[in-house]
Amino acid sequence: MTQDPQHTTGSSRGTSRRRSADTDLDRRLRRRGFLGVAAGTTAAALLGTATTEAAAAPAHKPGHGHHAPKKPAVPRGRLGIQLYTLRDQVQSLGFERVFEELARYDYDEVEFAGYTQGTGDISLKRLRGLLRDNGLSPVGSHVGYHADGGDPGAYTFATQLDKVLDDAAALGIPHVGTPASPNRYGNTVDAWKRAAEEFNTYGAAARARGLKFYQHNHADEFGFAEDQPDVRLYDVLLAETDPALVYLEMDIYWAYAGQYKYSTRPDGTPAPFEPLDYVLDAPHRFPLFHVKDGEHDETNPDGYRMVDVGDGDIDYRRFLERVGSVPGGRRRHHWIVERDDAVDPAANPAGSLSTARRSSGHLRSLRVRGC
Repeated sequence: MTQDPQHTTGSSRGTSRRRSADTDLDRRLRRRGFLGVAAGTTAAALLGTATTEAAAAPAHKPGHGHHAPKKPAVPRGRLGIQLYTLRDQVQSLGFERVFEELARYDYDEVEFAGYTQGTGDISLKRLRGLLRDNGLSPVGSHVGYHADGGDPGAYTFATQLDKVLDDAAALGIPHVGTPASPNRYGNTVDAWKRAAEEFNTYGAAARARGLKFYQHNHADEFGFAEDQPDVRLYDVLLAETDPALVYLEMDIYWAYAGQYKYSTRPDGTPAPFEPLDYVLDAPHRFPLFHVKDGEHDETNPDGYRMVDVGDGDIDYRRFLERVGSVPGGRRRHHWIVERDDAVDPAANPAGSLSTARRSSGHLRSLRVRGC
């Protein structure tokens, strides 16, 4: 990716402003609790805490015993799937057949990754009708942040903001966001501040249309700033974006991959964190979650290998229970199944429709303590 040069000033006034801004960022980061994690806690211990129950219990089974939880972990109306998971089926069968299957698998919602996905021309009106016919609601949409090559005609927030928002509104989607990293201008603190300003702009435009703008993370958002290696970049994003304008879709798998990769700073000092703590600290900022599972695998640079939800080591019952326990949590959040490699026969020989069916079955089976 081409990076724009960073603008600096040699004047004492410019230096003072920069120092003041950095001090203000540090104050906000510390106030929100994103930097304060006990240095003696190791990332391995956090991973163990997060996955103990999942490792001890058979996959695809609810809790058992005299005190078994009783309430469904995912409330009715809140289970979705990212259609990227089924991109091969959408292209070969079309949206109508895929929506019929998702209804049979007991999904409530879908998140789009493009409104055609190789099916040819289809109107937003037709898409909306197909969703309605199958009892599905559109909950979100992934759109590019900016065009890598600078194409002004690209369908991104940076190049066609009005059209992106108008299309989402026409389809009746309440959330429209980007899966792109905020690293458009690099991985320094100032670069992420600049991206955060743009996200605030998109968020304000979305709110004017009754929509919510959001960003979906991968692992590297939890890395450290190149110029301030004691600062986690995700903390900059949250501190510099307006909570009333910019929301987050936590991809839980990638957040735990980030925990695996970035619980140590570049200088080797410990910097453990727990992804769940970000949500519990500001639950209103996380309306959407990607539910993606993985088996712990240290031969993989990310620390995990993707599998169907329920077959991995991420303790989703614990995660769902904790998030559902916050005030209004069961009504506020949407849980969206995704598996990036579901269409790869080598990684997933059973196929993407099997992933959709099995993942829904597992999540519907989970029970949590009443909240």
